[in-house]
Amino acid sequence: MTEPTDTPPAKPVMGMLERRGIEAAILKPVYEEMAARLGEAVAQEILGAAITRAAVESAAAFAATEPKGTSLKSFAELQPLWTKDDALRLDVLHQDETRFDYNVTRCRYAEMYREMGLGPIGHLLSCNRDAAFCTGYDPSIKMQRTQTIMQGASHCDFRYSVDKPQG
Repeated sequence: MTEPTDTPPAKPVMGMLERRGIEAAILKPVYEEMAARLGEAVAQEILGAAITRAAVESAAAFAATEPKGTSLKSFAELQPLWTKDDALRLDVLHQDETRFDYNVTRCRYAEMYREMGLGPIGHLLSCNRDAAFCTGYDPSIKMQRTQTIMQGASHCDFRYSVDKPQG
């Protein structure tokens, strides 16, 4: 028999797919109301700005927990939060101190938003966060992407770089 402890078992970390689903369920009626009152363009502008700001703030909070400071390596080590629950399927093309290149070949975020009837604003709810997250996490990390599954492409092409090794 084991002795009881005062320490509760650790909670599993919620993956981003689950988190984004909860957020989208909350934001959907807010967005619909804004669109009805203000028009689609203004509603999308407001939603996009709010989510971009939230992404920068979230990234800064992640950065603040890095004991050795941020780097492209520490940034890449966050990927399991976004891929958890088979949320993204990645094909990593290159990874070193200055580059992290991969393609997303399946995006359950896009699938989820479409199922929720939010396909037309899915890019605002997820994709537009990506570059903003870099800015908040470490402004020396730059992201380039020319296409997304969310907007109809066969894959998303993520290309991260830093001018020089960090650390």
